[in-house]
Amino acid sequence: MDLTAEPSARVVALTIFFPAFNEEAIIEQTVRSAVRTGAAVANDYEVVVVDDGSRDGTAGVVERLAASDPHVRLEKHDRNRGYGAALRTGFATARNDLVFFSDADGQFDLNELPALLAALPEAPVVVGYRIKRNDPPHRLFIAKTYNLIIRAVFGLRVRDIDCAFKLFRRDALSKVSLESNGAFISSEMLIKLRRAGVGISERGVHHYPRTTGYSKGAGLAVILKTIRDIIRLRLGIPLQGS
Repeated sequence: MDLTAEPSARVVALTIFFPAFNEEAIIEQTVRSAVRTGAAVANDYEVVVVDDGSRDGTAGVVERLAASDPHVRLEKHDRNRGYGAALRTGFATARNDLVFFSDADGQFDLNELPALLAALPEAPVVVGYRIKRNDPPHRLFIAKTYNLIIRAVFGLRVRDIDCAFKLFRRDALSKVSLESNGAFISSEMLIKLRRAGVGISERGVHHYPRTTGYSKGAGLAVILKTIRDIIRLRLGIPLQGS
C-alpha cells in the first residue's frame, strides 16, 4: 500500500516496536521507515527499539535518533536475554492502545501496516503471513516442520506462526501472560490468545531477503530451547525463566 496516498482512516495512537540484536547496519533505516509509517497512519505514535544486549552500535544509533525525534525511544537490556524477552519488554513498555511489532532486519515493508490496521474491525489481533518467504532452504524446512508440530500438539491453525508482522489491541494483550524468553514466544502468544477466545485475523505480507547481518533464530540452542518450551506448555509447566 502506498503511504503517500491519503489514508482512509487514521488510528488514534500506535506503538511500533522492534526487538533488535546486533542490527547496527540496518537499524537507522528501520527506525526512519517506522517514523514515516507512524506519521502517515496515526494521530499519535511512538517507535520503540528494544535492544537485547547488542554487542555492536545498535543502541548508540537509536539513542542518536531519539535525541532528535521525540517519537523514537530506546529500551535496553543489559545483556542478551533472548527474542521472547525483547518482545515482552516491548509489550510491557508500549504506551499506546494499538501495538505493532516487526523485526529490525528490514525483511518486511512497513508500508503494508495499513492493511493490518484496516482488518482491526474483524478481530483485535491481526497477524501477517509471508506470501513468499525469502529465507535459505534449511530455514524454510525448519519453519514448515515447526508449524506442523505446533498445529499437531496445540491445534493452532495459523498460516505462519513466526511471521514478525503482528498488530494487537492492548485489551487483547492484557488477556494473556507471556513467559517465554526465546523463539517460542510467537507460538505461546497465539496459543494463549486462542485459548482466551481472542479473535485473530490474518493478512498476507511480502517478505524480502536480508541485506545486512545474519539470522539468529535457527541455531541448535534456539531449537532445543523451543522444543523444551513446547513440552512445558503442553504439560502445563511454567515457562518463566526459560
